[in-house]
Amino acid sequence: MARAVAYFSMEFGLHADFPTYAGGLGVLAGDFIKSARDLGLPVVGVGLRWARGYSRQRIDADGVPVDEFPDYRVDFLENTGVCVRVRVAAREVEARVWRTERWGNAPLFLLEPVAPEDAWITHRLYEPSIERRVAQEILLGVGGVRAHAKLGFDVDTYHFNEGHAVFAGIEMIAERMATGAEFCEAWEDVRRFIVFTTHTPIPAGNEAHPLDALRRLGACCELVDPEMHAIAGDPFNMTVAGLRLSRRANAVSALHGEVSRAMWRDVEGASEIIAITNGVHVPTWQDARIREARGSREGLWATHQALKREMIEAVAERTGVRLDPDVPTIAFARRAAAYKRADLIFRDPTRIEPLLTGRRLQLVFAGKAHPDDAEGKRLVAKLVGVARRYPGAVVFVPDYNMAVARVLTRGADVWLNNPLRPLEACGTSGMKAALNGVLNLSVLDGWWPEACRHGVNGWAIGDGTEGIPDQDAHDLASLYATLENEVLPAYRDRGHWVDMMLASIASVEERFSSDRMVREYFTRLYGRELPADAGAAP
Repeated sequence: MARAVAYFSMEFGLHADFPTYAGGLGVLAGDFIKSARDLGLPVVGVGLRWARGYSRQRIDADGVPVDEFPDYRVDFLENTGVCVRVRVAAREVEARVWRTERWGNAPLFLLEPVAPEDAWITHRLYEPSIERRVAQEILLGVGGVRAHAKLGFDVDTYHFNEGHAVFAGIEMIAERMATGAEFCEAWEDVRRFIVFTTHTPIPAGNEAHPLDALRRLGACCELVDPEMHAIAGDPFNMTVAGLRLSRRANAVSALHGEVSRAMWRDVEGASEIIAITNGVHVPTWQDARIREARGSREGLWATHQALKREMIEAVAERTGVRLDPDVPTIAFARRAAAYKRADLIFRDPTRIEPLLTGRRLQLVFAGKAHPDDAEGKRLVAKLVGVARRYPGAVVFVPDYNMAVARVLTRGADVWLNNPLRPLEACGTSGMKAALNGVLNLSVLDGWWPEACRHGVNGWAIGDGTEGIPDQDAHDLASLYATLENEVLPAYRDRGHWVDMMLASIASVEERFSSDRMVREYFTRLYGRELPADAGAAP
């Protein structure tokens, strides 16, 4: 292999049968290493082998989400025979290194503690206690650097996908200091090898840990407190560390780039933040029948109707609720977080109820709350309650995962997205829907300002106004107006609707593919020339 990019991520979403992802961050990482493989680019992934992965979330009889953490099969993982050691608190933790390319991805290496008494570290993804979270981040970052060295890869770029891996940079500085380099010299040298991606402006996505806890847990790798403080303060902010340890950083859409540069403008010594808009892996997310049918207007509509019927069958199997294939169907499916406002469309019953009871519209919701997010679980329970209030017109599909996402992004007529702008960094589910001719109805947030041609390939909710006193009411009025005056009338005009479907597919296939994204990472973030057979970024 040529000099490699080591891509560090806490989660990788490669397939529903491999539940080592929580949401968009992990699915993006999975799409990244799939496209790297497709393009023949020298990327190796590094993550953790989660014993139970992320939760299965069922709905109990009272409509409350309940989490379960079942085992999953791992017979596709290959033991490399390589082991590394990291210090976690007072213990030297030995970790084995697994490898998989099972899902058509670039080589992915996953670390897992060997001793049963250390298994708590990788018991499940994103456990809330600081001890578990920091231990996981030590194993990912410090263990990942040591694993690549033992595996024999010639790594010239360490790509941290979010702040979880920044202890890799601390370890690299400590390595150089152990051979006689001064702290500032070592830090400057390490920056030449690191790039960093920030994914969210939400505080929960930008972790900070007290320095005394990091020292107690072994995350400082022999750096003293003033050195750690110089990198990211006290509490030690993982995003700040990523910005100060890297030679260049990126946000994940043009708007998110503006937000991130403003958000971190006071961080002295931070790397430049450029914008590289996310993309999705077309072979994974676009149904092959759509690819075959897009040259025929009649064929495209017939294929969409077949996919819609498949979605209706899948929803009925999971919920017992059978939707009507002749009614316009809007889907809303994403992680259950307050800023995404999953319940926004229901906040004025006088507007939405006639559409539902008059069978002019039906709604499918799916989403999963973080197991420790009480607010997210309340939101899920609220949606379940609404679905029970409007049986047959509203349905909530439990246990959202990649399999459910594939069904919904292929079978719905319209994909709804109404986050509180500008908190949606990108929103790749809309790209997946658009690839299949599902039309986006979205607030101008994340990727949609770059893609939206209102009334041509989808619709904008509002004009991008933000920060007004009653933002929810402003956005809700725009949502209802667009839905009633533009979306539903367009659905009755079959020819116009198919035109929009074709425009939707064409606008996403190349411009918002993960192939384009990976090529941009190589040329713009890594500063590397692409091999001739990898193609050029558009």
